[in-house]
Amino acid sequence: MSSCLPYSPEFPDIIVTPNVGITYSGSTTMIGDHGGFAHDDTNVVLLVTNPAFTPQTVATATATAQVAPTIVMALGLDPNLLDAVQAEGTAVLPEVRMQLDR
Repeated sequence: MSSCLPYSPEFPDIIVTPNVGITYSGSTTMIGDHGGFAHDDTNVVLLVTNPAFTPQTVATATATAQVAPTIVMALGLDPNLLDAVQAEGTAVLPEVRMQLDR
């Protein structure tokens, strides 16, 4: 696994895009809305950037559970220390692991 590169203001560390169909509110009385089964609700955009990465677009099926261990690994930490990874065996996204292992 590669070590984290020094901070660079040219590249964001993590980018998160909001899900279409999710209602974001500061209300404490709101019960909640978690989207539905529409295309925009079931597809999560994840952009991972690192100056050492080779640009690519990946369209393979993944699980949202893979996002946390992938971010942890991209930050140079061990995703196997996460309770959920230990309990469920959740894998880091293979394309990101491959880029980090180069």
